[in-house]
Amino acid sequence: MANTSSAKKAVRKIERRTKVNKSRRSQMRTYVRKVEEAIASGDSDAAFAALRAAEPLVMRAAQKGIVHKNTASRKVSRLNRRVNALGK
Repeated sequence: MANTSSAKKAVRKIERRTKVNKSRRSQMRTYVRKVEEAIASGDSDAAFAALRAAEPLVMRAAQKGIVHKNTASRKVSRLNRRVNALGK
């Protein structure tokens, strides 16, 4: 357990940041799942719209340190490739 006042404050800060990060990660995963569901249904318009909504959330998660920058880029790239394949 934290003994010093600064350690106690750090614990409080970590708890707050953890809640925010969990919320952001959950939201990101939800939007990515919407894209994947639209791809699975074969609806290219819905998939494109879902991807446009999901991309900023994934990249923002990378900026905030929730996922690695390269991981976010890879997710967006792979989703983009799958959505583009629907359009053909």
